[in-house]
Amino acid sequence: MYLLNEMAVFAKVVQTQGFSRAARELNLTTSAVSRHIQRLEQHLGARLLVRTTRRLAPTELGQEVYACCCRIVEDAKDIETMSSRYQQSPQGKLRVSAPVTLGQIWLAPLLAEFSRIYPAVTVELSLLDRFVDMIEEGYDLVLRISKDMAPGLAVRPLQLMRYILIASPAYLDKHGKPTHPTQLVQHQFTLFGYADFDGDWYMRSAKDEQIHIRVHPTITVNNSTAMLSVVEQHGGISLLPDYVAANALKTGKVVRLLPDWEFEQNYAPRHIVVAYHPTRHLALKARVFIDFLHSHPFLHDDVRAVPRSEPPR
Repeated sequence: MYLLNEMAVFAKVVQTQGFSRAARELNLTTSAVSRHIQRLEQHLGARLLVRTTRRLAPTELGQEVYACCCRIVEDAKDIETMSSRYQQSPQGKLRVSAPVTLGQIWLAPLLAEFSRIYPAVTVELSLLDRFVDMIEEGYDLVLRISKDMAPGLAVRPLQLMRYILIASPAYLDKHGKPTHPTQLVQHQFTLFGYADFDGDWYMRSAKDEQIHIRVHPTITVNNSTAMLSVVEQHGGISLLPDYVAANALKTGKVVRLLPDWEFEQNYAPRHIVVAYHPTRHLALKARVFIDFLHSHPFLHDDVRAVPRSEPPR
C-alpha cells in the first residue's frame, strides 16, 4: 500500500508516453519520476517499461499494471471528490469546453453572473469547434450539440436546438415571403459550407405532410454568426440554429419563415447537453455549474411559433 504514489506516477508516464512530460504534469523532476518507476519495478520484481531512443512503451505485464493503476488513481480522485461534495462552498478550477458559436452567444455572457454567485470557482472556458477528449485534455465539463447522446459520458440535457428558416424583412418585401416549402426554390440562400450541411432538405409539417426539396446557395459560410450577418444585410434566406437567430428575431432584424415546418435528417433537432465523467461523486463545483446552466435557457417561448414535443432522451 505504500506504493500508491509510485502507481500514480507510473500511470502518468504511460499516459504521457514519457518521463519528461509526466514530470511536468506532476510537478516533479525527471529523476524523481525515474526513481518512482524503479521502486515499483523492484517491488514487483519485473520490468514494466521498455525504453528506446525513440519511444517508451509498457511491457505485457506493464499494460496490465497500468490498467490497475488507472483504476486506483480514479478511485483516489473519487475519494477527493466525495469530500468536496460536502463543502459548504464550491471552489477550485473548473475547465469547460464548448462549441465556438454557442459559447460566444450564450455561455460566455453568463460567466460573470456565475462568478458573482460562486467567487471561489475559477472557470477556464475553451471554445473549440472539434471533438474534445475530456480525459486526455483534462476538461471537467464539455458542452455538445448532438442528435445522439455522448457515448461513454454522463450527460444532462440543457435544451433542444432546432434549425429554423429566417430572412430579413427587406429581402422578403422585395422577393416575397414563401408560404410553402416548394416556393423556397425561387429564392436566394446563404447556407453552411461544411460537413454534412447542404441544401438537400427533408421537411415535415405540423400536419405530418412530408416534402423533400433541394435549394442552391448564393453564398456559403462556415460560421453561423457570420451567416446571420449576411442575412441581416438582406443576403437571402438562411437555415440557422434557433439560438443563433433568437436575438435578431426578438429585435425584428430577421423574420422566421414556415414556422409550422420542421427539418429532418441532417437538420433534425439536436440536443444541447453538458457532458461529464461518469463518476459516482460529481464535484460540487461542476454540479453547481450544471445547475446554473440549466436554470438559464437561451431561448424563450416566442422564438418557436409552434411548440413540439421533444424526442426521447
